Amino acid sequence: MNGENQNKFINNPTNNLSGLKTDGRGTLKNFKYVIQKPGGKKNKNTFEAYNAQEVRNFFTSEGYQVLEVKLVQGLNISIGGPRKLKAAELAFILTQLSTYLRAGIPLIDSVRIIAKQSTDKSRKKIFERVVYDLLTGESFSNALTRQSKVFPRLLVHMIKTAELTGDLPAVLDDMADYYTSADQTRRRMIGAMTYPTVIFFFAIIVVSFILMYVVPQFISLFADQGATLPLTTRLVIGASQFLKNNSIWIVIAILILFIIYKILFNNVRGFKKGMQTFYMSLPVISKIIIYNEITIFTKTFASLINHGVQITDSMEVLSNLTDNEVYKTIIQNTLNNLSKGSRISTAFENHWAFPVIAYEMLVTGENTGKLGLMMDKVADYFSLLHKNVVEQIKSLVEPTLIALLAVAAGVIILSIIQPMFGIYNTVM
Repeated sequence: MNGENQNKFINNPTNNLSGLKTDGRGTLKNFKYVIQKPGGKKNKNTFEAYNAQEVRNFFTSEGYQVLEVKLVQGLNISIGGPRKLKAAELAFILTQLSTYLRAGIPLIDSVRIIAKQSTDKSRKKIFERVVYDLLTGESFSNALTRQSKVFPRLLVHMIKTAELTGDLPAVLDDMADYYTSADQTRRRMIGAMTYPTVIFFFAIIVVSFILMYVVPQFISLFADQGATLPLTTRLVIGASQFLKNNSIWIVIAILILFIIYKILFNNVRGFKKGMQTFYMSLPVISKIIIYNEITIFTKTFASLINHGVQITDSMEVLSNLTDNEVYKTIIQNTLNNLSKGSRISTAFENHWAFPVIAYEMLVTGENTGKLGLMMDKVADYFSLLHKNVVEQIKSLVEPTLIALLAVAAGVIILSIIQPMFGIYNTVM
């Protein structure tokens, strides 16, 4: 397939899609459609367009037989909205797209292939929408911008830069490597925390079970025998009775506190920054957070700089990319300093959340005019540090949690056994 389909689609007299941005034809509407593939298989979904005829023309141009197109009446409520593509999915899709482009396949046809290969309905709909926008004359970056909930802002910005430089395949390859690295970091974190988390919850369940169902069996025995209970036994019995009598309220209180925390964390910037600062002050957790943030910051900054994005634009992209309010503040201070003619490194100097090594490399990059290269080296260095500290913590946390579980269970068991020895000695 080639540009002939695009010309046919745009020049269709019943379609009139040229001038999509400025013709004032109203807002996009949601249509239900039923189409039939060449093999006879039917497919139904929803699609946004300005009118039903555009939907028919689009799917006809894509080689489908259109069986039905109907306007969705009433409120168009989509629960959850479009699903954001994960890093691994983006890496795979970008590699595919780059391969097609390097093979000489036009961009529209490349995206069309990806859409037709998609077995997931939601993903298929995403790329059909991109094809539709490309057919109407939109640029690739604008087509992705219209689905900002699906495609990251960084990717959109990089593609917009590639459209100016004319080297889209190279940028797609770089972004594929970027998202592959991001996915590996995420998997490494999940892998490191999964087993300790399982052990932690298992420990809570075991200790709670012993306190609520095992310890009460011995309370009546101790009372009947009039045994003198040591302090540890009295504490364990008190904990058992409190947990058994208030277990529902404890669970409810934990849920309420968790919900309040999430609401405040997601909506109150000061609270979020305070909690993130607290986490970044913890002895071991701080390294994981800081090393990860520095890796993402420097790697993204390097990609932007290496592809000719202006410093101020790069900082704005970085500010929207990070979810850490501490680094958002640093980046905002950098933008303020740049507007006053100061250097980039000024806002990072002597900041507790920006390691000295990263700062020195940033200064070196500024002085030598090789900022992108220096940031790449910093990203590689801190990525290795992050990987090492995660492995170290993983190797330490697992045995520590197991030891704590053993100690907790041991204390409870000893607190029960000790009075029983006293009763035995009294009887003897």
